[in-house]
Amino acid sequence: MRPMRFVALGDSLTEGVGDPVGDGWRGWAALLATGLGQECADFRNLAVSGAQTRDVLERQMPAALALGPDVVSVVIGVNDTLRCTFDIHAVAARLDKVYAACTEQGAVLLTACLPDPGAMLGLPGALARPLARRQRAVNAVVHALSARYGAVHLHAAEGAWLTDRAMWSSDRLHPGERGHRQLAVRFHALLAQRGIATGTAPSPEPEFPAPTRSASLLWLATAGTGWVVRRCTDLLPQLLTLGVDEMRHRARGTSARLDLRASAAVSAALAALSVPEQQPDAA
Repeated sequence: MRPMRFVALGDSLTEGVGDPVGDGWRGWAALLATGLGQECADFRNLAVSGAQTRDVLERQMPAALALGPDVVSVVIGVNDTLRCTFDIHAVAARLDKVYAACTEQGAVLLTACLPDPGAMLGLPGALARPLARRQRAVNAVVHALSARYGAVHLHAAEGAWLTDRAMWSSDRLHPGERGHRQLAVRFHALLAQRGIATGTAPSPEPEFPAPTRSASLLWLATAGTGWVVRRCTDLLPQLLTLGVDEMRHRARGTSARLDLRASAAVSAALAALSVPEQQPDAA
């Protein structure tokens, strides 16, 4: 009997950024793989830094399904919110296709909602609120579709771990080793409840010492800053416009309209997915 095959899809979070081992990254998915069975799972990490839902649908998912996975994790969406092309309808449609394809093949699907990047970066309120609204929209879609497809869903957008600096790397967007271990432990507990994870849970305690403050600042000033700039450059002009609109609504006391508009967009996106495709007329 072959070991359980676990394939991880997503972006830099699943790639393991923030949890360096040797010359590469490890991350929560690799840590989780060690606890899926009595023997280590056959683990493949297809996540790529900077990936969006389109990348998962068009590139990662076909490669994953070709491997015949028993468990597939799909943790994605933050990079979509950091683009000027953000469209919750498109995000919902792509995730629906990915989730459906994975579950139709018989794989156990792992999903997670994620914290909003604006809050993690400590952006000013007028700039953070539009990003938070986008991330809430993505999370609402992930919640709904996870329930629809019976996914093992982790509520990672809430909890004390978000404000515990020991959980996070220098860039404030990615967990450090302790944070990645927290995600692995929580996913393992959910899988164990379903009888899927039968191995020993990953340790929550770090294996390596945390980076020194000077090393963290050096990374943030060099590679880390470059990472943020590459992700957000095309968003910046739009984000400034969104910030001005945010301040205008707050001054008028009409901020609730922005939240209602976002909620309506999520509802419309999910409703569109429930409409069956029209069958062609019989000849």
